[in-house]
Amino acid sequence: MGKNQSTEKNEQTNLENGDVLTNRQGHPVTNNQNLRTVGNRGPATLENYNFIEKISHFDRERVPERVVHARGAGAHGYFEAYGTAGDEPISKYTRAKLFQEKRKRTPVFVRFSSVIHGGHSPETLRDPRGFAVKFYTEDGNWDLVGNNLKIFFIRDAMKFPDMIHAFKPDPITNIQDSERFFDFCASSPETFHMVTFVYSPWGIPANYRQMQGSGVNTYKWVNSEGEAVLVKYHWEPKQGIKNLTQKEAEEIQAKNFNHATQDLYEAIERGDYPEWELFVQIMSDDEHPELDFDPLDDTKLWPEDQFPWIPVGKMVLDRNPEDYFTEVEQAAFGTGVLVDGLEFSDDKMLQGRTFSYSDTQRHRVGANYLQLPINAPKKKVSTNQSGGQMQYKVDRAPGQNPHINYEPSILGGLKEAKQEGKEYTPQIEGKLVRESIDRQSNTKQAGETYRRFEQWEKDELISNLVGDLSKCDKRIQEKMIALAEEADEEYGRRLREGLANAPMQDDAGQTPLGNKDGDKAVEDAVEKGHEAKPY
Repeated sequence: MGKNQSTEKNEQTNLENGDVLTNRQGHPVTNNQNLRTVGNRGPATLENYNFIEKISHFDRERVPERVVHARGAGAHGYFEAYGTAGDEPISKYTRAKLFQEKRKRTPVFVRFSSVIHGGHSPETLRDPRGFAVKFYTEDGNWDLVGNNLKIFFIRDAMKFPDMIHAFKPDPITNIQDSERFFDFCASSPETFHMVTFVYSPWGIPANYRQMQGSGVNTYKWVNSEGEAVLVKYHWEPKQGIKNLTQKEAEEIQAKNFNHATQDLYEAIERGDYPEWELFVQIMSDDEHPELDFDPLDDTKLWPEDQFPWIPVGKMVLDRNPEDYFTEVEQAAFGTGVLVDGLEFSDDKMLQGRTFSYSDTQRHRVGANYLQLPINAPKKKVSTNQSGGQMQYKVDRAPGQNPHINYEPSILGGLKEAKQEGKEYTPQIEGKLVRESIDRQSNTKQAGETYRRFEQWEKDELISNLVGDLSKCDKRIQEKMIALAEEADEEYGRRLREGLANAPMQDDAGQTPLGNKDGDKAVEDAVEKGHEAKPY
């Protein structure tokens, strides 16, 4: 072999081994340091294909940020089923295949997140945390999309955009404003239970590994006979639960505003794999008039003494993402993503989420977001859907006639699947109305939650509420005090006394939730800034 042939072979080997930089067309890039210019001082020419490809892709590296749950961290792992629901075969309640066999493992991807704040916001802010799990089951994907807290602010999806607008930054100043938050909450009494949790230490989890998770909404399980029960999902961390006070969170934020993402990543890297046990609460599928709340109301907890927590499996996270954007940022979840044996309930928040979640992913990532590896099921997919931005394959079945992209057909198209188990057919009747549910009981459980808190948690709750409410309009303060008094006498009295003794805040300005000295920080930056001469 001649010298030139040997050089050519080595270059070809390097290309095949993938250690030579190329552009997206596969062309080797021989100079990645300089534009092609007229002389070494320029100007540049329009023919700079490698530069144009590189910079135009860079200009498009970010997809639209999630409206909520923008800040997130994720990991891969598996779910291991117990095959039972407590002491009973789980098949009594659901025919979902992933639960049936003891020690059966299903791959999962989990994304933890904060809710209101942007993609690079501190992970110490007072906010619920998202807890979304994608199960890659043999029947396709199941997404269990919830939060660390087991309830929510509102019970009707019609109010969701208004709630998020009130909690997001002011549209004029672009600063989150606690008065806007409490203006909405004081006018929406069903929020008070969630406010009680969010303003306690439970509103700032110490990290993602040591927080609970919940499906929040009410779902249904269906067995092979087509019989259904109502179900609530709860993730309990085997690492224990840890929360932070406002002061502790501020001290951590001053050192590291990525602490929770770093904690999760480093724990998995060192082999300290976080685990959660999955519990369910089960209730018969009816209205339960004996309760003082509607079981479909997501602002309520189901009493554990009446509806015990039943263990059904565990989850272990044992692998970090290889690329954050490809996996964590492009991961797309939806509450409508259910497999056979799992069903929706009539929970009005769940009904609204089921449209909204998948719709926002089609906007954010594109019509073909389910073809991305992180979102694609780990089974054969065959559909008649095609086209749309970023399609890179057609989901055809083996032997399918490629000319037939419709159903029904006798010319070799796709066929309907056989129904497994008896179909679930609930009886629905009633007038179409726009009305709230009957049993609202907006403050009772908030009082019960307050009484369950330890003394230091009660103190922190009152301190945090007083700190933010003292900046609010007196009418908002009175409404919030009235809700607290209705929930618990001590709760209301301490909040009223705290606000009465709080310093005057007539010119407090706007500050994020829990930020007691936000305006002082603005002044400090001016006063403590070190002067510098221009250069």
